[in-house]
Amino acid sequence: MAKTLLIVDDEVDFGNLVRRVAEGLGFEVVVLSDSREFKETYNQLDPDKIVLDIVMPGIDGIEIVNWLISVENEAPVVVVSGFTPRYIEAAEILANHHGRFALTSLTKPIGIAELSAALQS
Repeated sequence: MAKTLLIVDDEVDFGNLVRRVAEGLGFEVVVLSDSREFKETYNQLDPDKIVLDIVMPGIDGIEIVNWLISVENEAPVVVVSGFTPRYIEAAEILANHHGRFALTSLTKPIGIAELSAALQS
């Protein structure tokens, strides 16, 4: 049975890049460009892995990390950001101190090899 990956990133091109790489690794993939759809999709999908942009309109990635902690998510999360590393650091602190899931962080622009490694970890 294929593993499922849930991607949420308001940059459609980046989400589609992650989709192509993940499908090549055997994932079934759902891509969201609107973070407000995340909670409902997460509950329906119960993903094996999540790729999450930190800076998005609507619900930002930090809010989603907090929500994942509150629902006791265990799926590994890959957080990505093209902005200041402080956003990623905040997500890492939350996950390390309160979460039950592994968190990997990547800074945009991201190379294919780096992305593949994060998806496979």
